[in-house]
Amino acid sequence: MTTRSEPGRGRPDPGLDAIVSERRHLINLAYRLLGSLTEAEDAVQETYTRWYAMSRQQQDAIESPGAWLTTVASRVCLNVLGSARVRRETYVGEWIPEPLPGRAEWISGRPGGAVVDPADRVTLDESVGLAFMVVLESMTPAERVAFVLHDVFCHSFAEVAEIVGRTPAACRQLASSARRRVRAARPLPAPAARSTGVVSAFKEAWEAKDIDALIGLLDPDATAIADGGGLAQSFLHPIEGGERIAHAWAGLADRRRDGMTLLERTVNGQPGLVAQQDGVIVTVLAFEVAGDRIRHIWVMRNPEKLRRWTTG
Repeated sequence: MTTRSEPGRGRPDPGLDAIVSERRHLINLAYRLLGSLTEAEDAVQETYTRWYAMSRQQQDAIESPGAWLTTVASRVCLNVLGSARVRRETYVGEWIPEPLPGRAEWISGRPGGAVVDPADRVTLDESVGLAFMVVLESMTPAERVAFVLHDVFCHSFAEVAEIVGRTPAACRQLASSARRRVRAARPLPAPAARSTGVVSAFKEAWEAKDIDALIGLLDPDATAIADGGGLAQSFLHPIEGGERIAHAWAGLADRRRDGMTLLERTVNGQPGLVAQQDGVIVTVLAFEVAGDRIRHIWVMRNPEKLRRWTTG
């Protein structure tokens, strides 16, 4: 459907295509703001609900519907971020942003595994890498919104100020503080080809239970964090230190069940691994590689965050 008729007049709405075409942008924005594609989709749905709750005259009076949708979606996300902090205080174990598959593996998680509409896909660039998303989680809601809108989506501070309800100068300070967090937390990333090689070597060493090889691939100060959400077995506290991680992963290999396979996959646009049990993905692993070593491993086990990876 490309046009909408105004009730009682049958007059087509030539702007409907433009409104619908904003969906992908809004999904991309909301995912970066919330770290959860499920919550992002809910926020975008709420945004469209507010648009269609207006009369035709109210809609026609809006000079830039795209800007209006972005503003409303950002404010909805800002409210969600405030309540999410409270919810995560009772979350079982560590909370990790929802990992996203590569385009080839992207499926809906709906019954039957139907392919997701392209408008619902998130563009996988460096601003959506899991390492970056984890840094965003360390920010206050206002910092995150100001930084993402200005530094990632190139909105002016005047526009950001209207959304977050602060002055442009205050928003500039928020974005600057967020930028310092990003610089402090993220080393110069390894080239994609090198990261792929390191992750591939890690997979081989893990399968071989080669502790020395695993230690050689891990930064001495590496950390591993798992998210089971109380719905799947995982370690509740971060594992710190390359040697400890190597021994833990060798122990996981010892306990590997029949029918379990490891595959190299793209996770949030970066080289990663997935574990399949009898053909169904049950674990997604994302990595941050600096130089020739792994600095961080994020292990997603929460099935509610793996719906986009489920094949049936």
